[in-house]
Amino acid sequence: MRIDILTVVPELLESPLGHSIVGRAIKKGLVEIHVHNLRKHGIGPRANVDDYCYGGDAGMVMMVEPVDRMIAELKAEREYDEVIYLSPDGERLTQAISNELSLKENLILLCGHYKGIDQRIREHLVSREISVGDYVVSGGEIPAALLADSIIRLIPGALTDETSALSDSFQDGLLSPPVYTRPADYKGWKVPEVLLSGNPKLIREWQDEQALERTRLLRPEMLGESAD
Repeated sequence: MRIDILTVVPELLESPLGHSIVGRAIKKGLVEIHVHNLRKHGIGPRANVDDYCYGGDAGMVMMVEPVDRMIAELKAEREYDEVIYLSPDGERLTQAISNELSLKENLILLCGHYKGIDQRIREHLVSREISVGDYVVSGGEIPAALLADSIIRLIPGALTDETSALSDSFQDGLLSPPVYTRPADYKGWKVPEVLLSGNPKLIREWQDEQALERTRLLRPEMLGESAD
């Protein structure tokens, strides 16, 4: 898989994409991540990528030309499955979306900044818009890193134990059950006996019950229920 990220602040992406599971996936050759500074195609001697908003609203707007040039440059080299704009009013990111995108070969992630991006970018250059939640952050870089992480960890070989991702929250429409590790008794805080039983059938039944109970308690809307 290859992910190209377009941004005006590439420094914000250096640490999140260079370590842990994502960093190891890059080293293994499972994924390529290329961060592109949109100022490469900025306008004028100062390489401007934004300008004042038509209509007099406050805030600067990312211009269409630098984004169009960068996307055209990338598309001249390969085909892309999606050009995704990280936007607070896009479709809400879910595990199902991450699963779907993990099967793609080439993705472009566009990070907004300032007041936002020229609407013509959204109408003519972007194929999909994704939101990481109903709130606004300073730019799309952190949401892009979050989206990339959620995709890359699903690529076979990215996790040391590939079955781990299958038991993540939301994979089966439920939250994950509680997990424990050594010691079995700490200050009298004990691990449930069933997890020490060595009986896979009983353990699985307990995990299923706990996942359902936790989902009903914490996220009842996932079960089509209303909170009390």
